[in-house]
Amino acid sequence: MPAAYAYRLFPVSGGLISYGTDLADPFRRAAPYVDRILKGEKPSDLPVQTPTKYELVVNLKTARAFDLDVPLSVQQRSDEVIE
Repeated sequence: MPAAYAYRLFPVSGGLISYGTDLADPFRRAAPYVDRILKGEKPSDLPVQTPTKYELVVNLKTARAFDLDVPLSVQQRSDEVIE
């Protein structure tokens, strides 16, 4: 059954589509937090950050296997299209 997923890993492994946060982005943004903690700030005083980068991945090979048409507008807006 075709499904939409939250992580890029699934369409890369054969799923149909995913829309979710870039999992590497929070790790890149964690360094300033570590720096501030090591300089003496309390972790409870640091603001909570929400994800800022989302990615859309479409697997056209899976779509063809299920005889589904992915609109061109979705393909153009996606960050990655797997042929």
